[in-house]
Amino acid sequence: MPERDDLLALVTDQRTNFLYTVAQLDDTQARARTTVSELTLGGLLKHLGLVQRSWLDVVDGTAPAKIDWADLDPDGNRMTEAEELPRLLEAFHTAAAAFDRTVREADLDREVTLPVYPWSPPEPVVWAVRRVLWHIFREIAHHSGHADIIREALDGASTTLKMKEAASGEK
Repeated sequence: MPERDDLLALVTDQRTNFLYTVAQLDDTQARARTTVSELTLGGLLKHLGLVQRSWLDVVDGTAPAKIDWADLDPDGNRMTEAEELPRLLEAFHTAAAAFDRTVREADLDREVTLPVYPWSPPEPVVWAVRRVLWHIFREIAHHSGHADIIREALDGASTTLKMKEAASGEK
């Protein structure tokens, strides 16, 4: 299987598993904190949509060169009272489609300079597009684990059980 197909298959699988975790929730459940963390399912969904979009801005050269603390959205990782889960899902799917286009079309060996964040090292950081795409995959996988714990604490739902049901055609 060509590399691009592998990348897409892996990230699609990880996205699907994450979406099982946020399925069949209402806005109140999506905003609920179920652990000592401030993370919520709606906040993670929002974050993963924004992460995919912002890293793709790096790939296409439209990201700012420097991002200071004041430039960061304090609500970028949380679902506000004004936000609705269907809109966050739509933004996530839009970002996912853009990500998939990039995987299919970008020169994976092309190097890009990452924006400078307050936590960045002092020297410029340069990654191949391939590494950016792997980083996005890692972000989805990383936060899928958080989401699974939050969902299980919320209502006992199991992402692993949903994955099993999907694989076997059960309901």
